Amino acid sequence: MFRLICLCIGYCIGCIETAYVVGRIWQVDLRQHGSGNLGTTNALRVLGKKAGALVFIGDIMKSVIAFVICRAIFGSNLAGVYGSVGAVLGHNYPFYLKFKGGKGIAVMIGMTAAMAFSMDIRLAIPNALIGFGMAFATRYVSVGSLLFALTLPISAYLLGFPLEMLYLTIFVSAMAFWRHRGNIKKLLNGTENKFGSKK
Repeated sequence: MFRLICLCIGYCIGCIETAYVVGRIWQVDLRQHGSGNLGTTNALRVLGKKAGALVFIGDIMKSVIAFVICRAIFGSNLAGVYGSVGAVLGHNYPFYLKFKGGKGIAVMIGMTAAMAFSMDIRLAIPNALIGFGMAFATRYVSVGSLLFALTLPISAYLLGFPLEMLYLTIFVSAMAFWRHRGNIKKLLNGTENKFGSKK
């Protein structure tokens, strides 16, 4: 039962769509501009660095807050992880925006950070190095995002995280790949936009 409760708590927190809120402050509906995605990259491209940073930090904090609240209520890291997974689901599929949200990478970063600081800091190291490193090296945000998502369950497995937590990292990683299916197709076709390039 606690699993469902934590997912629901996390989902409600994740549904606070940071990009949508920031866009409204800038008097722009990001769903109607750029890629139409409610995430950091689109906010950065359409609204600039300040807005992009606000969205990035806000999305990370959604997952961290969900983790902390659920762990505090039920007294276990597993409950916290379920809260973070719920936050990813809420971010990706907010009910009040017709289930069209972001792609979940920043929220996954928050989930990874919460797990790392609560259980094993080594979890965050390869993800950060590979994800951010490849994004800067290739200038494809999607490449860094996908490699970050792929590295999370691998790191959790190598560090011996409990099996149920491992399954949850596999789930959010698979969801990230599903949400990036359009980017994957563009990468294969050579039409994906590089970071810093004009649309």
